[in-house]
Amino acid sequence: MSKRPTITDLARVSGVSVATVDRVLNGRLPVREETQRRVYEAATSIGYHAAGLIAQRMRKELPEYRLGFVLLRPKDVFYRAFAGELEKAIAQASGFRGTATIEFADTLAPEEIVERLRRLGANCDAVALVSPDHPTVTAAVAEMKERGIPAFSLLSDFATGVREGYVGIDNLKVGRTAAWMISKCARRPGKVALFVGSHRFHGHELREIGFRAFFREHAPEFAVLETVVNNESYEITHEAVAGLLGRHGDLVGCYVAGGGIEGAISALQQLRPDPLPVLICNEITVDTRAALADNLAVMAIATPLQPLCRELVGLMAHAAEDGPANAPGQTFLPFDIYLPENI
Repeated sequence: MSKRPTITDLARVSGVSVATVDRVLNGRLPVREETQRRVYEAATSIGYHAAGLIAQRMRKELPEYRLGFVLLRPKDVFYRAFAGELEKAIAQASGFRGTATIEFADTLAPEEIVERLRRLGANCDAVALVSPDHPTVTAAVAEMKERGIPAFSLLSDFATGVREGYVGIDNLKVGRTAAWMISKCARRPGKVALFVGSHRFHGHELREIGFRAFFREHAPEFAVLETVVNNESYEITHEAVAGLLGRHGDLVGCYVAGGGIEGAISALQQLRPDPLPVLICNEITVDTRAALADNLAVMAIATPLQPLCRELVGLMAHAAEDGPANAPGQTFLPFDIYLPENI
């Protein structure tokens, strides 16, 4: 049986004195964060029995922040996963202790989002939200800023110049990528359908710009139809796709840039046009994964939730500590691409 590591072994491996290790273990006198971390990493590496205690001591000394989030549609699989990753990122944060308060807006109405934002602002040190770009939301974010509460835009930008920062993916590139895939996979040139959740979603607007720009520049033989606003609704998307298939026998591509993709999938499953239009999905869910596996969809462009949430909560904690910045910025993370052969 191997010998149980002792405090002397821990001091030797971490390169500090036994007295310093004792201070770390018992919380006596101030010990530099760098030294505490070195002792903790050494304790973990040699299997020292009190490694967990050291981690608790370290976290106890960290600053604590209350972080608030407004997401959309509480029954949506994507947003439930988003909420889970936010809670996990806060629990695993190394530089601070945090608590998460997550609100879900049932609609895209700016009034509902502002109401939830203000409720969070009454108790949180920093907030982040998914929202359409609307003057009412901008005014509420400006109000937060005046009170010293930084607000971040998520997935789709809004209140530019007022909000603390944007965290998400580059939506212009997302739109161009969707168009590129349709142009390469369609059996022949034809008509292409595009769905957005709302013209007030800046991210969807950028996806539309990128999508149309690619076809104008590189594939002018395709005709992009008038954009359909689906309010991210299953029912609206299903009926719209079915109608487009009935009216346009040469529909060769379909890109749903926001929510409601399940409606497009169900319409294709029901009607089974031959050939199938090239369907590009937004986000990877049980439904989009199944559509890829069944070759109903060609590609899903997905938000990397885990790294995005880690980046976001770190930025929020930093802003809560230092106060709102004078030069709000944008943080782009690379998006994920899922194909039938890599799911």
